[in-house]
Amino acid sequence: MKRSIFLIIAIFAFSGIFAQNETKMEDNSNKLAVLWTSGDPDVAEKMAFMYTYNAKKQGWFDEVVLIVWGPSAKLLSENKMLQDYVKKMQVAGIKVEACMACARMYDVDGKLQELGIDVKGMGVPLTNYLKEGWKTLSL
Repeated sequence: MKRSIFLIIAIFAFSGIFAQNETKMEDNSNKLAVLWTSGDPDVAEKMAFMYTYNAKKQGWFDEVVLIVWGPSAKLLSENKMLQDYVKKMQVAGIKVEACMACARMYDVDGKLQELGIDVKGMGVPLTNYLKEGWKTLSL
């Protein structure tokens, strides 16, 4: 009986020690990454940009990132209205990033950089957003 009580106490004592060494994962559930891939200007203006902008402006998310990937890179480089909208998003505190490989395929990496967009390899950053628990939206 005494041995059983001692064993139970020992289990609780050691489990408490080990639990204290666990590192908690940061709560990124209030962060949003929007992956914009569409070359359709209506999708950009009437969904991707409208929601992304309001997610930050209305305080729906603390941190918002817009990722320009694929055909959206070409569209953005050519469309002044969308460029102005991106500037408005940047002023609101939205971080805008673009896939370097995609931008180079369309030969628009320089134009996107001129717009203040962080053009870089996006495989690892996107993977990190996903693994870190960011909310993600793909359009």
